[in-house]
Amino acid sequence: MSRDFRLVWLGQTASSLGNGVSQLAYPLVMLALTGSPAAAGALAAVRAAPYLVLGLPAGALVDRWDRKRTMVLCDLGRAVNVATVPAALWLGELTPAHLVVTGLVGGVLHVFFSAAENAVLPSVVDEDRLTSAVSATETAQAATGVVAGPVGGALLQLGRGVPFLVDAVSFLVSALCFASVRADLRPEPAERRSLRAEVAEGVRWLWGHRTLRSIALTAAGLQVAISGISLVAIVSAGDASPAAVGGLFAALGAGGVVGALVAPALKDRLGLNGLLLGVVWLHAVLWAALALVDSLVAVGVVLALFTVSMPCFGVAALSHQLEVTPNHLLGRVGTAFSLLIWAATPVGAAAAGLLLDLTTPSATSLAFAAWVVLLGLLVGRAGRRRRADAPRRPVAERG
Repeated sequence: MSRDFRLVWLGQTASSLGNGVSQLAYPLVMLALTGSPAAAGALAAVRAAPYLVLGLPAGALVDRWDRKRTMVLCDLGRAVNVATVPAALWLGELTPAHLVVTGLVGGVLHVFFSAAENAVLPSVVDEDRLTSAVSATETAQAATGVVAGPVGGALLQLGRGVPFLVDAVSFLVSALCFASVRADLRPEPAERRSLRAEVAEGVRWLWGHRTLRSIALTAAGLQVAISGISLVAIVSAGDASPAAVGGLFAALGAGGVVGALVAPALKDRLGLNGLLLGVVWLHAVLWAALALVDSLVAVGVVLALFTVSMPCFGVAALSHQLEVTPNHLLGRVGTAFSLLIWAATPVGAAAAGLLLDLTTPSATSLAFAAWVVLLGLLVGRAGRRRRADAPRRPVAERG
C-alpha cells in the first residue's frame, strides 16, 4: 500500500481508538455527576443524533469542500472540544450540561469527518486494491473496538479526565496524519446547485443504481435483525453470570477482526453477489440455531459466526460502493448508504425488546430467522433479475 494510504489508515485508527475510549468514559462520568442512568442514556442519544439529522447535508457539503482540509479541521475541533472536559474537571467546574454540549459538538464534527473519511480511499489506492484497503481499515476499527473498552476502563482508574485527554491526543495524531497526505483529496469539480438539490442527487443516484440499491437495502435489512442479537443472546444465556456474559461479548469482538481479514479472499473466491447472499443465508441459519441452544458455550459459537460474517458483508459492500460511485458523489452516496443502516438499528433493537416481552427467546430468534429468510429470497430474486436484464454479447463476439 502507498504512503498516503498508510497515513489515512493510521489517522483513522487513532481516531477510532480515541472515540472508543471516550465512548465508555462519557456515560460513566455522567453517572458519577448525576447518579442517573436516564441522564447517561440521554447523553448517548445526544451524541448519536447529529448523524440522523446532518448525515445527508454533510455528505453534500464534503462533496463541495476539500476533504483533507475538512478532516483536519474536524480533528482539531474535536481535540479542543474533548479537552475541555478534563480542563473543567481540573477546575472543579464540570457539569452535566457541559458534558451534553461537548457530546453534541463532538457528534456534529464526527458526522462531517466520517462523511469525508468514507470518500478518500479511492484517491489514495488504485481501484484493484480498494477491497484490500477497505479490509485493512475495517480490521483496524474492529481491533480498536476490542481494546478500547479495557483501555478506557484502565484510564478511568487513573482519573476521570484521563480518557478524554487520550481522546484529544488521538485527534491531534489523526489531524497530523491527514495533513501529511500528499494526494489531492478534493472532489472533482461539478456544477454548484442548492444544498437540497445536491442531497437529492446523491439519494437518487444511490436509488437508481440497481446493484448498490439492492446491497444497501439488504444491509439495512440485516441490521434490523443484528441490532437485536445482543439482547436475544443475553436472555438466551439464561442463568449465566453477568461476568460470564460480559467476558463472552468482550472476547467475541475479535471475530470482527477475523471477518475483516478474510473478506477480500472470500470476495475473490465467491464473487460479490455470492459473498453477500452467502452471509444472508448464513444469518438465517444462525438465527434458527440460536432458537435451539440453551448453553452459554453454544450461544457463544453462534455469536462468533455472526461477528465474523458481518464484516465480510461490510467490506464487500463498502468496497463495491467506492468502486462504482463517481468521485464527486462519494460523500453524498456514502452518507445516504450509512443513514439506512443507522435508521435500521433502533428498529431492530425495539423489535427485539418487544418480541422478548411478548414471547420467548426461541420464538424471537425464529421471528428474526423468518425475516432474514424473506430477505434472502428477495435478494436472490433481485440477483436473478439483474442477470436476466444484463446485455448478452452475440455468439460471434464470444469466440
